[in-house]
Amino acid sequence: MPQTALVVDDSLLIRHAVRRFLEDRGYTVEVACDGLEGLAILNRFTPALIVTDLMMPKLSGADFVREVRRRPAFTNTHILVVAGRRGSTAPATIEGADHVIYKDIDLVEQLTATLDQIAIAGAAL
Repeated sequence: MPQTALVVDDSLLIRHAVRRFLEDRGYTVEVACDGLEGLAILNRFTPALIVTDLMMPKLSGADFVREVRRRPAFTNTHILVVAGRRGSTAPATIEGADHVIYKDIDLVEQLTATLDQIAIAGAAL
């Protein structure tokens, strides 16, 4: 059974890059342009992984993550937040997120490392 993911980002470039990365690794991927659209998709789709931007219009990534974590169906869903720059005002952790990566560091390298961590954690269960 293929893994499933939701990518939420207001940047078409980031959405496309992350979607392609995940699809190349066997994920079935849904995408949303902002947090509100992401929440609407979650009414019909329960992904194993959510990748969300931190800074978005309509509903920020932090608010999106809080809302997802309020929903019991997503207790075991891994949430990865894509923040601006490492060392900027973006926090190193976001409440409710399992991982934080940064746009100014090689996304492919960070996504690969994160998926490896998720796989190791899943194997340990």
